Amino acid sequence: MGQKSTIAQLNHYLRGEISAVETYRMALEKLDNASTARSDLETCLQSHQERVALLTDAIIAAGGRPVESSGPWGVFAKIVEGGARVLGDKTAVAALEEGEDHGLKDYTADADELDTEAHALLSSRLMPEQQRTHDRMSWLKKRLSA
Repeated sequence: MGQKSTIAQLNHYLRGEISAVETYRMALEKLDNASTARSDLETCLQSHQERVALLTDAIIAAGGRPVESSGPWGVFAKIVEGGARVLGDKTAVAALEEGEDHGLKDYTADADELDTEAHALLSSRLMPEQQRTHDRMSWLKKRLSA
């Protein structure tokens, strides 16, 4: 694939990661300080922040300009914010887990749009971290529902 296609795809992933960071921050603001979910959400937030940095660096290295906002992905963040405020930890975690699921599908569906170097970043760093945050939210959702 061409460099333009790789940069466009990396920016697509970056918008999703920026949205994830926004969403986790909003959820953490609404979460009770004593919540048992706080540590898990903070761990996932840090993972998404690291992916924002990795993607930003990869886009710059490829000669592109990284996006600076989540764009339409930010709508999901607003939904989570409202749910966390009104319905509590279970709803916020369920929405976060759904976002993690979407992220997994997004990364796997569009991998063929990447050049070799970007694909290596996806398979060695981005996907394993996405799987970890997805699994953590899935586990937390089950734990809170028990």
